[in-house]
Amino acid sequence: MSESLARRARQVRSRAAVRAWEYRQRNLSKGVWFRLRRVLAEAKEAWAIGPESFDALVAEGYPREAVGDELAPPRRIVFTSADRLARIDGRRAIPVSLAADFFDAPAVALVRFRTR
Repeated sequence: MSESLARRARQVRSRAAVRAWEYRQRNLSKGVWFRLRRVLAEAKEAWAIGPESFDALVAEGYPREAVGDELAPPRRIVFTSADRLARIDGRRAIPVSLAADFFDAPAVALVRFRTR
């Protein structure tokens, strides 16, 4: 077998192994990434808040998003109103995306595009 053909065969096997690993990870997540993206699709704003503020929002009756508990480590995610969010001290705006800021936040408060 020529050297170039052997190199191409290694590259194909390598890509197939990576693809198989990605599919396995996606299938083992049981759809959690789809559900998390669905939650973020409803949000026009995302804010990093402290754990105490999160607990206060949940105590006030804002429901905790269940998809956050399915992640490892679990994430604290809640939808709230813009008015209520304005009264939270120490909030920090973060991008509405699956970026490091979202996963580094101790808790995340989201504001919907429209209220239900």
